Amino acid sequence: MGSVLYVAAHPDDENTSLLAYLAQEKHYRTGYLSLTRGDGGQNLIGNEQSEVLGLIRTQELLAARRVDGAEQFFSRANDFGFSKGPEETLKIWDHEKVLGDAVWVIRKFRPDVMICRFPTTGEGGHGHHTSSAIIAQEAFTAAAEPNRFPEQLKYVQTWQVKRLLWNTFSFGSVNTTAPNQFKIDVGVYNPILGKGYGEVAADSRSNHKTQGFGTAKTRGSSFEFFKTILGDASVNDLMDGVNITWGRVAGGDAIATELAGIKKDFDADHPEKSVPALVTLLGKVEDVKDTYWKDQKSKELKDLIAACAGLWFEAYTDEPAYAVGNKIGISAQVLSKYTIPVKLDSVNAEYKVGTTLSNYEKQAFEGGLPLPVNQPKSFKSSLVAYIPTQPYWLETPHSLGIYNVENQYQVGNPENPDYGKVIFGFNIVGKSITFERKLMYKYVDPAKGEVYEPVVIAPLVTANIVNKDYIFNSQKPQTIQVKLQSFTKASGSISLKPIAGWKITPEKIDFADKPMGTEWVETFTVIPTDSKPKNDVLKAVVNVGGKDWSMGIQRIAYDHIPAITLFPPAEAKLINIDLKIAGKKIGYIAGAGDVVPETLTQVGYEVHQLTENEIMNGDLSVYDAIVTGVRAYNINQRLIIEQPKLMEYVHKGGNLVVQYNVYSPLVLNQIGPYPFKVGNQRVTDENARVTFIDPANAVLNYPNKINQADFDGWVQERGLYFVSNIDSRYKTILQMNDPGEAPNPGSLIVGDYGKGRFVYTSLDFFRELPAGVPGAYRLFVNLLSKPK
Repeated sequence: MGSVLYVAAHPDDENTSLLAYLAQEKHYRTGYLSLTRGDGGQNLIGNEQSEVLGLIRTQELLAARRVDGAEQFFSRANDFGFSKGPEETLKIWDHEKVLGDAVWVIRKFRPDVMICRFPTTGEGGHGHHTSSAIIAQEAFTAAAEPNRFPEQLKYVQTWQVKRLLWNTFSFGSVNTTAPNQFKIDVGVYNPILGKGYGEVAADSRSNHKTQGFGTAKTRGSSFEFFKTILGDASVNDLMDGVNITWGRVAGGDAIATELAGIKKDFDADHPEKSVPALVTLLGKVEDVKDTYWKDQKSKELKDLIAACAGLWFEAYTDEPAYAVGNKIGISAQVLSKYTIPVKLDSVNAEYKVGTTLSNYEKQAFEGGLPLPVNQPKSFKSSLVAYIPTQPYWLETPHSLGIYNVENQYQVGNPENPDYGKVIFGFNIVGKSITFERKLMYKYVDPAKGEVYEPVVIAPLVTANIVNKDYIFNSQKPQTIQVKLQSFTKASGSISLKPIAGWKITPEKIDFADKPMGTEWVETFTVIPTDSKPKNDVLKAVVNVGGKDWSMGIQRIAYDHIPAITLFPPAEAKLINIDLKIAGKKIGYIAGAGDVVPETLTQVGYEVHQLTENEIMNGDLSVYDAIVTGVRAYNINQRLIIEQPKLMEYVHKGGNLVVQYNVYSPLVLNQIGPYPFKVGNQRVTDENARVTFIDPANAVLNYPNKINQADFDGWVQERGLYFVSNIDSRYKTILQMNDPGEAPNPGSLIVGDYGKGRFVYTSLDFFRELPAGVPGAYRLFVNLLSKPK
């Protein structure tokens, strides 16, 4: 009857050993409030960034919670990238809104104890980390005050948490634990699970695959340490002073006595024998006046009754995707495995949007339908697809620091609370009990077997402009292709919205009777009508049945999480850049994942992804430059073997450009021809002033003359993991710094080696180029262009 809420900033900040111990050993209701979805990090398994990366990391957190047994919550805060202090973080996030979200989660979840991962004093090393501790402290107090966020009190009550603890840590050289701190051994062994919580925790944490956090299993005692921040201190137990028995609610002592008897009489070979007593107990729990515990324990008891009664039931759609307004075909199946008296009273399908029931189909069985033992029964139903299944926090544009979510009902949820579901009504030994099952799509994959995926509800027709950016450096026309996909039989038109300074032809393209599932491409031409047209956003508009749609479609599939489908705006950027190109052919060595090759193709380069055989045995001199993708020297073990060939390519006159790597682990201690050290310094202010240390260097002059304006409009940061201990044979080109810090010259170094040139850059081109930053294009082209 206890509950604990853990609070931190990002996916992976949570202590999975502690969460698993609290949820599965102590059986507390356990939750993790991650203030952000990890949108601003890097991706080690693909090229998704920003909001899309946040979608993946949301699902990674949910996968982790399915292992460790905790629940998952979020605020509306956006991970805008690394921050060096809470002042910046809380200003960008909108301090009051994020605090309100934390208070909302506390009032709904009603934790007895809160635990924060980080302190307010900065030892967490990241402004987001420190801010999460500040928010936790403020929310601890605000959640209990009726004058704070009173608009929430229409739905929830104030709540006073008993205590707030800081889960101290020892990370690297920072050790904040102490022998006199309260501690818990979370490394105990659970004989029912057949695992210790260090093993469970590793399985949980290893779901954070985009961050490369595969974790070894630990076994044996493992202590977690805590320091009391607010409230009464824990002396003997985390829950000191908290009644975690049924005695905390009126009438609970009798319920506890019955529970003890049911547990004593339980027969593992015949769990169905416990069902009558559990059903009787459910009736008493449903009479508890405390609605919070009544709801929580009724749900747990219902699930236990279904398990002991041998009930299996699910609902799935006939197709993976439906268009808005179309009918969703539903199949439901029910199976009763034991001889316990069970009847099926109803199978009701419903779709809610917020708290409003949008459509409903009821199927009742008068007198109840007896379920034969171990014989599955099937039923058909249907619903109308209501709105696209767009993640609720991406429905409207958002600021740098916070997502725009106006519906209080949605705040805190990891996924959309609006979904189609089927409600199964049973009569179990004389009592009516209902269960919900979320609608899923189920199919059989020849390699994976049975697969469940979320049902997709889509616009009638989606439109994806093929490239995100179109780079113009002259008045030469460009072809714009739009990929369309129909989710219903459709007739209509596709057009590109007119933009001043640009001519678009044709004005629109009609289509007729496109069958459901059809994919096709339409082509437009865009020409600048001014010599220096203003950069703008190109928007595709599909008109079907008199209604306009401007949504694309993006599908994300990784084996460790459910498939993700979202509908980004059907947009691309038109960018006019004064850009000169030297050279033509680029070799690219893939790293952890980026879209730099696609951006280079857009400006006219021929980019070829190099294989190991080509590196080892091919003629690399045909490439004007070879580029390594981000973190290549962290993840590609084969670079140990390939490095001599790359150095030989440089020595003979080639141009090697290495993009950023993190400082550990590196597959090679020496990445370049001469020594330097990859560090942990960065410049997070995307507007930080840039000083030219070596203004005459070719990388600032050929073929584009770089100036201060080329550093305008950068996004998220200047660069990360700057280098230090730089050998004198390299030239440092730029220096920059965050406010209050010394200038750092480690963002870009260039060294001649033999007849060629080696370039290492920590500037975050992997973000700036896809964002269409003109100066980033001009500078990166210079890095690729070695004067003859």
